[in-house]
Formats: sequence, structure tokens, C-alpha cells
Amino acid sequence: MLLDLDDNLYLAFEDLSKELKKKQLRRRINPQHDQPNCEPQEPDNYFVAPRFYCVETICAPCGVVIAWTKFAKSEGACQIVEFLENVYPMQETRSSYVYIDKACVVLKFLINSHNWNIWKASTRFVVDSYHYINHRVSDYLSRTYCNPSPLNGSAPNLVVVERDIEAFNTQACEQLNAWLGGFQSILNRMTVDNFNWTLHAMLFIHTQRVIQKQIKKQNQQIQIQSEQQRDEDGIEEDGVEINRVD
Repeated sequence: MLLDLDDNLYLAFEDLSKELKKKQLRRRINPQHDQPNCEPQEPDNYFVAPRFYCVETICAPCGVVIAWTKFAKSEGACQIVEFLENVYPMQETRSSYVYIDKACVVLKFLINSHNWNIWKASTRFVVDSYHYINHRVSDYLSRTYCNPSPLNGSAPNLVVVERDIEAFNTQACEQLNAWLGGFQSILNRMTVDNFNWTLHAMLFIHTQRVIQKQIKKQNQQIQIQSEQQRDEDGIEEDGVEINRVD
């Protein structure tokens, strides 16, 4: 049976659809990386399944995944510090540098909570180069203490001044997120247990592939060095001087 909708009812459905799209867009808007996260607003209805806010990962510069967890409602500085303390309970095991898009927010939280004295002896929080351009120029704390590539010599381990490049890959987590983004539509429809198992298995496989690439790269470098050494030894034994002729 066909039903004819009059123009007024059709326009009403169209307005409702536009309003729902606007609400979805407002929910997707994320705050600036140098601003603290707010608790998400309560939904207008309860017909939507609850979801975790995000998945937080810790990666080495080479791409190896060290740890991961889920944040329930927001990615606040308190949750980030708690995650780091769970992964690195001992000060001796903590990394010298931690790259994170909200490094300045985490630093402010540690100072205000009187925990900075515990962390400053072992770790420096730095904003990764991808998100650093989104931080405000007027933010003195971020520009002074969270700069990923200072050229004034204050952090010689972070940048190669002679070549004006970063010494480490600060985009390891962003590259991992880009890879995981291809599976987001599948992961979003899983139960919590299936999600945990699948994501952990994916990160394990990803880490194994990264390690294999690193071993292959290291073997290639060793082979190149050995070939160069053999060439040098051969030149010294034969006493032949090789000159390039253009």
C-alpha cells in the first residue's frame, strides 16, 4: 500500500534529519589539544549503545606497541598520568621523553597536583610535531618546555641541529592510529570482550611485523658495513687508488 505524504509532513521529516545531523557534528567536535577535556554531555535519548571514548596506546619511536588501554568518558590529564603510572610503576623504567598531543595539559596537571617532582627526575613531556602546530603561540609553557624540536640547544637529544631534523619518529602513534582506522567500522560493532581480544591480537601482529622490519633493516646495515670494510681492506692490500673520472 502506498502512502502519500503531504508537503508539510515531508518538510518536517527533512528538518528533523538536518537537526540530527547537526547534533552528530557537534558531538564530533574535539577540543583543542592544549585545552583540558570536558566530560561528554548526556545523550538526548537512551537508544544508543554506550561506547568508550577512545583507545590510548604507548608506542616506541620504531613503532613497537608497548601498552594500550581504553578511556571510558574522556582523555583527561588524570587518566593519561594514571595510565603511564600503571605501565611504568618504577621511576627507573620510565622513558626520558614522552611525546603526546596534550603534553602541556599533562605538565600543568602534574604541577598543580604536586606530582611534578616525581616525574621531572626521569621524564620530559613533549608535544609531537604533528599536533604542535595546533597549539597556541601565546602558550609559554608549551612553547618553552614542550617544544618537539628546539634549536636553542636546550634538548640536544630531540633534534639533529646540523641537519635541522628530529632525532626520533614522533608520529609512531599517529601512524598506528591511521592503520587502526581501517578497522574502526568493524571494531565499533563488537562486544567489549571481542573488542579487547581482537584489538590486542591486531596490535600483537603489528608489533611482530615492526620487529621483523627492524631486524631486516639492521641486517642490511650490517651487510653494507661489512662490504664497505672488505672494499677498504682490498684497496689497502692491492695498493690501488681509485679516482672518480667525470
